[in-house]
Amino acid sequence: MDINQAGIDLIKSCEGCRLEAYPDPGTGGDPWTIGYGHTGGIDKGMTITQEQADEFLVSDIAIVAGGVDNLVTFDLTPNQFAAIVCFAYNVGLDNLAKSTLLRCVNAGHPQDAAQEFLKWDRAAGIVMAGLTARRQAERQLFLS
Repeated sequence: MDINQAGIDLIKSCEGCRLEAYPDPGTGGDPWTIGYGHTGGIDKGMTITQEQADEFLVSDIAIVAGGVDNLVTFDLTPNQFAAIVCFAYNVGLDNLAKSTLLRCVNAGHPQDAAQEFLKWDRAAGIVMAGLTARRQAERQLFLS
């Protein structure tokens, strides 16, 4: 399944776009990030163009969407799929694979799964307002 425009827009909105490398806000350091949350091969001081940021986004979403496709065994609506891709784009496919959210989805319990988004609002054990807002937005997309 491909991610819909609502999911792409949500990722862009939540990640923001920065053309100069910055440290991960949850750790204050590694990994260094650029563009719309791209982390592969990024070093302090690195800069990119908007075109490169857009290319990284397309590539990163394709990887995450493919991983979500492999992990989810239940038929999803386009918005449910998009919300889970946005979630996994942020927390990683390994964390999605181990999550109660995924277990609820695959068990066919979308209402329970929707509640699980809200539990992922911490970085380094600290509740972060940006993550709280992101999880609420992902939940809302999942339920729409």
